[in-house]
Amino acid sequence: MNRIAIFKKYHIHAPSHFFMLKLQFGSIADPNMSKEPHISFHHNIPLEIREVTLKALSHYPKLKEVGIEFLFNENIRKSVMQAQPKFTSMLGAKENRTYVIKVSRNFSLKGKSTPIQDLPEAVLIGWIGHELGHIMDYLNKSNLAMVYFGIGYLSSKRFVISAERDADTYAVNHGLGDYILATKDFILHQAGMSEKYIQKIKRLYLSPEVIMELMENKISEEEI
Repeated sequence: MNRIAIFKKYHIHAPSHFFMLKLQFGSIADPNMSKEPHISFHHNIPLEIREVTLKALSHYPKLKEVGIEFLFNENIRKSVMQAQPKFTSMLGAKENRTYVIKVSRNFSLKGKSTPIQDLPEAVLIGWIGHELGHIMDYLNKSNLAMVYFGIGYLSSKRFVISAERDADTYAVNHGLGDYILATKDFILHQAGMSEKYIQKIKRLYLSPEVIMELMENKISEEEI
């Protein structure tokens, strides 16, 4: 499938040299939806986000046996979700490391506090899929490398950009490109976020154009 065909599929046009995404939430066709979700006793998931979390996890079979706790949090500093290793699990072998994904209980939607589970399904799958991309990135890092990762993330904007774009790339390469696009479109154009926050998102994460290119390349590789 060529780039023009992909743009038509996702209803993207390019006024003034940038792309405006017009996705209708809930209409994304996902071949994984009809498959058995990757349910595992290693995953502790709040009931409110269980369904969307299992759909995101179904794209990451490698995480089926990885201990991941999804934990509601009232206030995550400057974030909506945050993935990190559990400190106590870093005292042993990396193969036994477990992780936590903190999820803000509420989201400020156009200035109004909204329960996170009330956001569009496609948006939540993309958001959770991005955080699972972080965990995929962590799996092959030693405990010492994770310590350096944490220091870099707290001290270097360039490091943060690299880490966030790596997580996006993992998500796209695992078939979550549609959802990552849906999440970005929601944040940039529909959620009523401040201009400062929108510029931060544009600076830190992959642009819709780059995501589309990754998706196109993935399709091309699968067709070979």
